[in-house]
Amino acid sequence: MEIQKVTDASFGVYGKVLTGYDCAELLEVMKRQPCPMDGVVYVPSVEALEALAAAGELKRRAYGGMPIQIGYCNGNNKKLNALEYHRSSEVDIAESDLILLLGRQQDIEEDYTYDTAKIEAFFVPAGTAVELYATTLHYAPCSAGEKGFRCVIVLPKDTNTELDFTPADEGEDKLITAKNKWLIAHGDAEIDGAFCGLKGENITL
Repeated sequence: MEIQKVTDASFGVYGKVLTGYDCAELLEVMKRQPCPMDGVVYVPSVEALEALAAAGELKRRAYGGMPIQIGYCNGNNKKLNALEYHRSSEVDIAESDLILLLGRQQDIEEDYTYDTAKIEAFFVPAGTAVELYATTLHYAPCSAGEKGFRCVIVLPKDTNTELDFTPADEGEDKLITAKNKWLIAHGDAEIDGAFCGLKGENITL
């Protein structure tokens, strides 16, 4: 699979690179967060990250003053496994080099399946912040080397937290696995409770 750059024009379908943000302190705190080498850990909200000045800037500039949460996705990963989307943009800030596997919500079929052959890969250099649009399908980043990855994840408050209602088991509702999270999994990933609608190869980098 060709690995493109987030500075390439082709990335414009999925998001944009954010400039003018001071993320130095945020990335320094990220270096102290756990990074398993035998899997991936996602934490939606981390007080140490949300207490930084960068959090206020992201709230005001990236989300227009809406309440946000700042967490992380760290680990070692080489596979697609699933795709998710939100009703909002997501901001990813790479503490280390990493690769994003991305698709478009518009390419989901009427039966909520998705052909993984349509996935595109993008390299995100360490220190880069990107906005992923609400219609961009994404999941855990992939490692760009052998040392794993660390990625700050910024989303509207309560996204990816436990549901306080039971979604219907039909239509798009069957994709809801957490608040503001719609998920389509690959059968090979064996994600409990997830709708397995990814067709084709479980992409491995």
